[in-house]
Amino acid sequence: MPATDKDTQLTTATAAPVAAPVTATGVAWGNSGPLALAGFATTTFMLSAIYANLVPAATLPVVFGVALMFGGLAQFIAGVIQLRMGNTFGGVLFCGFGAFWLSLFAFAQLFLKAVPLTQIGHAQGLFLYAFGIFSAVMLLASFRTSIVVVVALLLLTAALFVIGAGNYTASTGLVKTGGWIALVLAALAFYLALAELCEASYGREILPVGHLAKK
Repeated sequence: MPATDKDTQLTTATAAPVAAPVTATGVAWGNSGPLALAGFATTTFMLSAIYANLVPAATLPVVFGVALMFGGLAQFIAGVIQLRMGNTFGGVLFCGFGAFWLSLFAFAQLFLKAVPLTQIGHAQGLFLYAFGIFSAVMLLASFRTSIVVVVALLLLTAALFVIGAGNYTASTGLVKTGGWIALVLAALAFYLALAELCEASYGREILPVGHLAKK
C-alpha cells in the first residue's frame, strides 16, 4: 500500500525521505507510491470483477496484459524507487506485489499447460496461499502506517486466502466471495493513490488516511 519513510511511517510527496536521493541532474525523486497503488488497484479491480461474476470469465486474457505491464512492471519499478528513497516497507510491499502480478502472468501464459488438468485448482490455490502468507507478514509490519493501509492489507490477506481456498476446493461460492472482498480492496487502493496524489499536488493532506505514527 502507500509508501512509508523510516520503514513504517507513511511517506508523502511533501515528506523528505531519510536521505534525499537525486538524479544526475540534481532533481529529487518523486513519490512513486501513487503509481504502485494505481497499478495494484487497477489490476485487482479487473480480476476481482471476473471473480465476482460481474464480468464474463471469457474476458480474463485482458487482465494478463494489465497484470504484466501495470500491476507487474510498473508496480515493481515503483517499489524499487521506494527502496532507493530509503523506504523499506513500501519498497518490499510494492516489489512483492509487482512480482505477484508478474508471477501470475508467467504462470498463466507459460507454465499452466504443464499442470495436469485435475491439479490446476490446487496449483492456483497454492499460489494464492503463498502470497496470502506474504500479505499477512506485511500486515503485521503495517501498524505504524495508517488505518487505511492496515485495513487494505487485512482485506488483501483475506481475499487471497478465500480465493485460494475457492480454487483449491473448486468452490465457486468462495471464489465469488473473495472477488467481492478484493473489489473493496481495490477501492481502498484507489483511495490511497488519490490521497497521495492530492498531497503531492496541494502540498498538504486532503483525504484522511488515519495516520498511526507521527509524520
